[in-house]
Amino acid sequence: MHNIPFLILDVFATGKYTGNQLAVCLDAGDLTDLQMQQIAREINFSETTFIINSEQVNGGYDTRIFTPTTELPFAGHPTLGTAYAIQQEIIKNAVKQINLNYQVGQIPVDLNYLNGEPDILWMHQQQPKFFEPLNTDTLAAVIGVDSSDIDLDYPIEPVSTGLPFIIVPLKTLAAASQAKLNLNLYHQAVAKLPAQAILVFCPETVDASCQLHVRVFTECFGIPEDPATGSANGCLAAYLAKHEYFGDSRIDIAVEQGVEMGRSSLLYLRAEYTPDSCQVSIGGRVIHIASGEFIL
Repeated sequence: MHNIPFLILDVFATGKYTGNQLAVCLDAGDLTDLQMQQIAREINFSETTFIINSEQVNGGYDTRIFTPTTELPFAGHPTLGTAYAIQQEIIKNAVKQINLNYQVGQIPVDLNYLNGEPDILWMHQQQPKFFEPLNTDTLAAVIGVDSSDIDLDYPIEPVSTGLPFIIVPLKTLAAASQAKLNLNLYHQAVAKLPAQAILVFCPETVDASCQLHVRVFTECFGIPEDPATGSANGCLAAYLAKHEYFGDSRIDIAVEQGVEMGRSSLLYLRAEYTPDSCQVSIGGRVIHIASGEFIL
């Protein structure tokens, strides 16, 4: 079996060593499930992706995503990073769109360029599913804030655009910054819910150019907190548009995440909600940090 080349990328980055880290393994079609999981555990980033084929299948590239502990059917920052890697290492031309084939279906990524290099990449997420709102007091206790910190003008609502998240609206940056999972209550409260990962957000920000401050807790995937989460922010985008958080059923905003982790990230959210459909796109930049290969 041949060695497996890989790239290290920072996704939703504002500069080198910001955003969410991603390893992308190229030419990984000969790897077993066990080997992919072992490599993901060895890298120990929140996700590692494996490009199974260098030729398109049904107009897209077969891709698999692993956390250090499990495989995911879809995830956001791996989608942008993998599309970037395919453009740079496989296609090597300035194409407008790349499709990734996942367990949840095909996800398209649009590429914009600046001086011949990829600039902001946009992924188009699946139609959102909205679930029954959850109890305020219960979720406040789970994330370690007071019930009065929850913005009661909006529901605590699980949403999925391929991967489900519980969306929790908070009033202040102080509340968002102090949020911390009570693991005992967490495992009791979310075990049977349609979503176990939790996104909290508030309208106060550290960066004045952003409209929302976000944190994402992904204990259910073996990752206590994620610095930049495209899948979760896709759910948030759908939620904001549905509930007209900014006074309109259409949004086009910038979001900061990862501040508390020392991995400041910048995500762009676009969505338009109607009773019949909701179009969701998440954008960000990708920076190539390192290259190497796994010796098999």
